[in-house]
Amino acid sequence: MSDVGIFPALPGLGWSVTKGPTFQTRIQRAVSGRELRALDYPYPLWQFTLVFAFLRDDPAAGFDELRTLLGFYLSCQGAYGTFLFQDPSDHQVAGQYLGTGDSNLTIFQLQRTMGTALAGGGFGEPIEAPDQVGAVYFDGIVQSPSSYSVDPDTGLLTFATPPPTGLVVTADFSYWFRCRFVDDSYSFENFMYRLWQLKKLTFISVRT
Repeated sequence: MSDVGIFPALPGLGWSVTKGPTFQTRIQRAVSGRELRALDYPYPLWQFTLVFAFLRDDPAAGFDELRTLLGFYLSCQGAYGTFLFQDPSDHQVAGQYLGTGDSNLTIFQLQRTMGTALAGGGFGEPIEAPDQVGAVYFDGIVQSPSSYSVDPDTGLLTFATPPPTGLVVTADFSYWFRCRFVDDSYSFENFMYRLWQLKKLTFISVRT
């Protein structure tokens, strides 16, 4: 199933915007208090909560945020369809480490690292919905775009020729979060003539 489209940028978006990572861990605790833990997935799902303080409904005057958001939600058929969302605070990286060449490997997963100042270099997370790849480097040397391709549905970077052994592969790129709405129903409130609001719109990232 292909993405419905890009989540629309609307002027009525208010503060605050909530974003949070979610893992899933199964825990079995013995009578002694000792635990066995199993991690169901190694990378988080990201949940976003947006508040729209106003959504105008006056198409004749050129203000149609309500119908734009409603139309997008309806196009997704609630929680069924997926879409692309750009998080203004988390949508691009520069000089991102992707791996080291070994003269055999041709495919590298785009990723972004959170907390690079931490011991161990931080937490690397795959990027499966790339937007624009600005540049790819071998040991800091820019490579020709004709020497590689990027799959927009998986974020896999494929080279025509394997990077030589020992060369560090890095990249500059921007990306989306591929998401779906959490619920199949949301309530829009008409609080004034031609003015509506949506107090809570939640969606969560999905994996391909």
